[in-house]
Amino acid sequence: MVKQIDRLVTAFLEYLEVERGRSPKTIRNYDFYLRRFTKWAKAPEPSVITMDMIHKYRLWLNRKVAGRDGKTLKKTTQNYHLIALRSFLKYLARQDIPSLSPEKIELAKQEQREVAFLEVEELDRLLAAPKGVDLVTLRDRAILEMLFSTGLRVSEISNLKIEQVNLKRDEFTVRGKGGKLRAVYISSTAKEALKAYLAKRRDTSPYLFICHDQAKSGREKTGGLTPRSIQRLVERYAKSAGITKHITPHTLRHTFATDLLMGGADIRSVQSLLGHASITTTQVYTHITNKKMKAVHQKYHDRARKNTQ
Repeated sequence: MVKQIDRLVTAFLEYLEVERGRSPKTIRNYDFYLRRFTKWAKAPEPSVITMDMIHKYRLWLNRKVAGRDGKTLKKTTQNYHLIALRSFLKYLARQDIPSLSPEKIELAKQEQREVAFLEVEELDRLLAAPKGVDLVTLRDRAILEMLFSTGLRVSEISNLKIEQVNLKRDEFTVRGKGGKLRAVYISSTAKEALKAYLAKRRDTSPYLFICHDQAKSGREKTGGLTPRSIQRLVERYAKSAGITKHITPHTLRHTFATDLLMGGADIRSVQSLLGHASITTTQVYTHITNKKMKAVHQKYHDRARKNTQ
């Protein structure tokens, strides 16, 4: 017999899909987190979800071994569970179903995340790594230039279509997380790399970046290049450029944001260009200003003593 809470979780997931337009991945994740909770709590009625129950659930999450290495769930992962549960409780409140107030669930405090980005010399080597004028090399060079020029997420760039990108205006609009639209701008080097690649294309695929492997079937070739394929090519060129640290497409997104902040851009503009819903997400990049703070310290600190020496 299907329990009431299981029916409500299903209704909530359908609400996210239809009313909120959330991505299939987000819905899968919420499904996993909420089913884990209902299984742990033995399918409770919404009215019996209490702070004491949540406290015990958090203890269980905090002590749960996540893999063979014996490590427990990261605080970030624990918070994903709580965010899903909080969203579900908000849905119940909107449906006038008595349950715990979602505002009572606080997230676990997390350590500040350190963002990996490329230094200027590393970036130059990576962007120069694709050598040649064959179609695949031209495509790869355009992908690397676009990732750094636009700060696009790998999922966003893999879904781009040719008609979206306006090379006359050097800008276009992309639909990011949560279906939100944002403006994206193309640098002159990215524009030239794109033009060279598109000029050599002879296929009819609407996607901006596709697979050109002759061994692939026609259907596989006409679809957009997958995020995993883009990740592999970034890793391959990073290795050929002699970059020893782990590089992903997201590293180029971090480098994009870093470059803007180091160039003097304000954090609100960077938030808009990255498509972050909250400024809190963008503030992970404020460590970039440390270099600027060091320069300020060296220039202005202890000036009286320096002038007497």
